[in-house]
Amino acid sequence: MSKVEPEVRDVEAGEPPRGGGARRIPGLVPVAESRLTAEVGPRADLPGRITPQGPPALPVPTQDGGTGPVSAFLRMLGSELSLTFRRPRNLAMLAVLAVVPVILGVVLRLVGDDLADGPGGLIQQVTGNGFFLSFVSLSALVPLLMPVAVAVVAADSVAGEASAGTLRYLLAAPAGRTRLLAVKYVNAVLFCLAVASAVSLAALVTGLILFPAGPVTLLSGVAIPLGDALLRMLIVIGYVTAGMAALAAVALALSTLTEAPIGAIAATVVLVISTQVLRVIPQLDVLQPYLLPNWWGDFDAVLRDPIAFDDLSSGLLAFGAYILLFGSLAWARFTSKDITS
Repeated sequence: MSKVEPEVRDVEAGEPPRGGGARRIPGLVPVAESRLTAEVGPRADLPGRITPQGPPALPVPTQDGGTGPVSAFLRMLGSELSLTFRRPRNLAMLAVLAVVPVILGVVLRLVGDDLADGPGGLIQQVTGNGFFLSFVSLSALVPLLMPVAVAVVAADSVAGEASAGTLRYLLAAPAGRTRLLAVKYVNAVLFCLAVASAVSLAALVTGLILFPAGPVTLLSGVAIPLGDALLRMLIVIGYVTAGMAALAAVALALSTLTEAPIGAIAATVVLVISTQVLRVIPQLDVLQPYLLPNWWGDFDAVLRDPIAFDDLSSGLLAFGAYILLFGSLAWARFTSKDITS
């Protein structure tokens, strides 16, 4: 007994037992060891403490130089992006959206002679310069098809996890509900960027192949070089992405209200269609500034010289208001609800 007691005191004091540490009383868990094993990862405030594996528990450096919140966020975002862009459903939606400008360009190429004598507009501009096919494609897809694709991803982000029974396991990790919700939203915004880029790039390549290319004559009658026109197209992609990001915030808020992803997706699509219908009713013109789709088509401001930044700024302010409002609703709901699945 006298040989065992010193070893017990050494272990309880946080020191390795004498003689190599191989001898231990069965069933005895030292206090220092139990505290260390209860931690997830190394403790930066306990340098030099003996871990169950033997070496001292020292802080593990991360790429951001801190304790790792930024790197943890990026790891979660990378995992979320991998799941989003490997899902066949999402890839199919991107492919369909990218094919629509190709079909539109082929049709305009075949009937281009008939449009030459028709009224002016973007469609007629395409036959003279393929650059305008990007604007025609976005004008055709932004009102409905692109919002449907965004709704499928954003509305499924939280409700889909709850339906699959994985949301509770995600929250079991020390990530926090706010961080998880932020990761879901950033993932949806990046998908919005992918949608806008895929449509614009497919339309631009198709237009430059099927139609003449060169200096672009804007709607205001001023001709600019093709390089400047491409820079304006980047502004259009950013503006359309911001508009779809506002819709993603709405879909994310609806996703936190249900555990049925199809319900959140359907609610988002119905909301888009309803607001589009309200826009065409003259008696409801007073509601126009408050309807999100009313601002989606203002990207034609870049086709004027100078660019109508006032129109773009008004649209961006409306998008920001939607993101702030529905993002706050999503956060308030998600951080206070009981997760049962």
